[in-house]
Amino acid sequence: MNLNPPTESQLLIFWVSLLVILVVARLFGYLMQRIGQPAVVGELAAGLVLGPSILGRLAPGVTDWLFPPDDAQTAMLFTIGWIGVLLLLVVTGYETDLGLIRRLGRAAALVSTGSLVVPAAAGLAVGWLIPTMFIGGDTEPYIFALFIAAALSISSLPVIAKILSEMGFMRRNFGQVTLAAGMANDAVGWIALGLIAGLAQAGGFKWDKLAITVGGLIAFFFVAFTIGQRLVDHSLQRLRASGNNPMTGLTIVLVTALSFGVVTQWLHVEAVLGAFVAGVVLARSRFSDHELIAPLETMTAAVFAPIFFATAGLRVDLWLLADAETAIWAGIVLLAASASKFFGSFIGARLSRLPAREGAALGVGLNARGALEIVIAAVGLSLGVLNDQSYTVIVLMAMATSMLAPPVLRRVLCDWEGSAEERRRLDLENQLAGNEVVVGGRILIPTRGGSDIPSGGSDRRPGLAEAGRCHGPHDRRRFVGRPRTADRCSRRTVGAP
Repeated sequence: MNLNPPTESQLLIFWVSLLVILVVARLFGYLMQRIGQPAVVGELAAGLVLGPSILGRLAPGVTDWLFPPDDAQTAMLFTIGWIGVLLLLVVTGYETDLGLIRRLGRAAALVSTGSLVVPAAAGLAVGWLIPTMFIGGDTEPYIFALFIAAALSISSLPVIAKILSEMGFMRRNFGQVTLAAGMANDAVGWIALGLIAGLAQAGGFKWDKLAITVGGLIAFFFVAFTIGQRLVDHSLQRLRASGNNPMTGLTIVLVTALSFGVVTQWLHVEAVLGAFVAGVVLARSRFSDHELIAPLETMTAAVFAPIFFATAGLRVDLWLLADAETAIWAGIVLLAASASKFFGSFIGARLSRLPAREGAALGVGLNARGALEIVIAAVGLSLGVLNDQSYTVIVLMAMATSMLAPPVLRRVLCDWEGSAEERRRLDLENQLAGNEVVVGGRILIPTRGGSDIPSGGSDRRPGLAEAGRCHGPHDRRRFVGRPRTADRCSRRTVGAP
């Protein structure tokens, strides 16, 4: 085995570039949050500033030193970014509540269908009509069109959830439907992306390879949600019995994510799909709680995700838009993506008999593509389906839709109080929030031990009863603490952070 470690010079450049990327990405993300935008927009902007778009034009020597065209140097930097993608998809999968999608029933189903089918049709049309100058390498036009359809269909659940939370709309009826539809968009979108990636790697409809990929993917899902679920349940049960050691919990999460990712990559489907499924399986376990994913969530949000988004921005060259044809098609893709997602969601909302204003809010909220759209673009570039022009167009579309969602949503919902039923529910939640007896979190109540704990209490540890505990993997999303209510049309929120 011949292992050639990087040289001292390569390591110095790597550490300096990593430091610069992280500091600039976090700074820009913080500045974007200060003006009411998602942090991911600032993190992508950091890549634009450090890359060929700005710094490469103003000080090309600095850019060439920080990001030299060296295979080993590039591999080290982008490996960190891909680790960030995998961890981000684990967290996203963990926040995907399949039960919520089922509970919201008709509204969630129709809005999800509309917000997927209409953008997919628009994406197919745009991908088929777009000039060949946007198609990467030797990719077949229909594979490129399918990829654009998947890119336009997906929403970004993390960005949507953050926007709703920061604006105080999480507990509104439309907020819950938006979350459910966003989860469905993500789940279906990632499965579709996995199949399209398999087609791209197989070089088209080679039926033997496609059958192996599709059959293997079906088997993977079956095993993941049966044997895999039991193994995860057993591991988390042992973890809880041993005292919930954080390091052991993090190890279980990472081993599950990497194992699932290895399987999907072996099936010629991207490892990010396996990571997403791993997050869903971990969340479905009855022995899971948010403390399990919290360390990974923090590290991903603070370090790995900003590095990934900044490195994604490094590959965007805004000067490509100086070409009139590229600029025109960038506008067409943005218009098709925004309009199709809005009208698809709106039609689904009206068919489920939701108010028109609520349907408009759903259309605006689901338009935020943000983080996961960048992941799709990065996957497309790595597969050779996208080239520099089409990659730039997709990333700019993701940035634009994420930036437009908060102000437009604020405008749509200005002074709208919702239905009478919704107001009663929110009033009740406010009353419960003000009750000092009914609280979220864990309270330990001393008892005499034994089995005389009230029905529904925990008997895992003798002598302790737990009150107000969130039982089940997704109860953490239920109302806990004082709700944040939007201050009418402003960005400010009232209530506890």
